[in-house]
Amino acid sequence: MSDDFTDKKARASAWFRHLRDEIVAAFEGLEDSHDTGPFAEAEPGRFDVSETSRASDDGSDAGGGLMSVMRGGRVFEKVGVNVSEVYGTLGEAAQKAMAARGVPGMEDDPRFWASGISLVAHMQNPYCPAVHMNTRMFWTPGAWWFGGGSDLNPCIEYPEDTAHFHDQQKAHLAPHGEDLYARLKDWADEYFYIPHRHRARGVGGIFMDDRNTGDWEADFALTQDIGRAFLPAFVPLTERRRVQPFTEADKDTQLVHRGLYAEYNLVYDRGTKFGLATGHDANAVLMSLPPLAKWH
Repeated sequence: MSDDFTDKKARASAWFRHLRDEIVAAFEGLEDSHDTGPFAEAEPGRFDVSETSRASDDGSDAGGGLMSVMRGGRVFEKVGVNVSEVYGTLGEAAQKAMAARGVPGMEDDPRFWASGISLVAHMQNPYCPAVHMNTRMFWTPGAWWFGGGSDLNPCIEYPEDTAHFHDQQKAHLAPHGEDLYARLKDWADEYFYIPHRHRARGVGGIFMDDRNTGDWEADFALTQDIGRAFLPAFVPLTERRRVQPFTEADKDTQLVHRGLYAEYNLVYDRGTKFGLATGHDANAVLMSLPPLAKWH
């Protein structure tokens, strides 16, 4: 693997940070502009920002990131937008898992580098859909790849909202190949499925992993467009639904749906497993969990 990956790593990490800054600004703008309807009299929410760190067995620097969490706002009940850049040596379990996935050279050299952005939003108004988005780059001495995507998780679905979310994904992926959106949509439907509940956790989106076509620039461009699709896909839905009145029954429906979301993230989500297995800040890894949930 050539030395120019030092530059590529820096470019990828800088992009994830840039995207994080855009999203944080947009979300605080949603808080400021919400001046009618439920929660409009509350103080507009702001992100609490803190640095995170990854623990290493020998005490050496292993990277970290930035955790940005807003709680109890006008629009967002809890939303986290995290970026990270971590590196070092994989533990034995993670190394074996990577080797089993066919990562070249992983059995002999467990060094790694990873950077990405991860976002999960849980909303005050049950008519506003929850949402998830992440993109990432992973590097080992023998391989590199990109992954990520976004998916919508309404507890009360509006078909027109689902259609808008998917249309934005499709439009942003169109420059990268006619059939790419359909393939990544199918992948999301498979990935965000909860086997023990025999259902999807939401209405889908797009997802990819292990993306390495051999053309780093093209794969990085695709990853950027997945990130660029997020705000135009999600913000209009929030602006439309945040003003709707709701009932206690609606809130109960939301809390039960959040239980479904929590089950998926704790049992199946690959990013959660990787973050905890590699010693990253547990609060940052578990940022995705809702502030309140309910099980019948």
